[in-house]
Amino acid sequence: MRILLTGKNGQLGRCFLDVASSEHEIYDFGSDQLNISDPSQVAERIAQVKPDIIVNAAAYTAVDKAEEESERAYAVNELGVKYLAEQAVLLDIPVIHVSTDYVFDGKAVMPYLPSDQTNPRGVYGASKLAGEKALAVVTTKYIVLRTAWVFSEYGNNFVKSMIRLAKERDSLNVVADQYGCPTYAGDLAVAIKELCEQYQSQNELPWGIYHYCGDTPASWHGFARTIFALAKERGVIDNIPKLSAISSDQYPTPAKRPEYSVLNLESLHKLGVQKSQWIDSLNQVLIRLM
Repeated sequence: MRILLTGKNGQLGRCFLDVASSEHEIYDFGSDQLNISDPSQVAERIAQVKPDIIVNAAAYTAVDKAEEESERAYAVNELGVKYLAEQAVLLDIPVIHVSTDYVFDGKAVMPYLPSDQTNPRGVYGASKLAGEKALAVVTTKYIVLRTAWVFSEYGNNFVKSMIRLAKERDSLNVVADQYGCPTYAGDLAVAIKELCEQYQSQNELPWGIYHYCGDTPASWHGFARTIFALAKERGVIDNIPKLSAISSDQYPTPAKRPEYSVLNLESLHKLGVQKSQWIDSLNQVLIRLM
């Protein structure tokens, strides 16, 4: 199967190459090789590759910086998705696109369904939502997977930051009033690979928007506590720093985060893919980081 992958240097892109490159013909591009916000580049690359499916793991993900660079965020997260979808329509192929929990405002008290009202609080979430809408306008053959709190052995992420800080400091303050679902990029990559293979065998998928993330909600404080406990157990860190819970107000950021962005995963059974058991996956990541 010929898969065109964007965002090959990100956490998801690298994990996808790990799980799929030995079984499929993957044409992978970083932003330096394919700027998805350039329609002529997108058209040229896709015409050259003639893929069977497009996996879009490219995104502008600098949540705080997006408040100042809104034009750039929308160029990648909205227009880039639109240009990929337009070329997909010409070849009559589907797009698997990754979105975010930040499309919600975080005021819910129950896990968000894919059909729930969106209301992003910042430019990043708004630009990702615009990308979802652009995709749906251009084509019907798409899967959107909204995910959250992505971590892996690659790149910069919360797990690696906590490990680094645990080696540098005796105490840490971590926000305890924001709740979400940590997600291992490798689990998401496996789910996308399985969707690609389903499409290959059936020439069809249950198109639409779905949620894919870790199976158990946590606060950032709770996530950090779990990271430290497992890292100490694995010998990744020698000592667990004193961990203090603080409020979002005590850790102000340019972009407002949703306070509660737990995603409902019930619709995943329609896709036939497994939920991410993030604590098990975290264990594996920590082993790789030793």
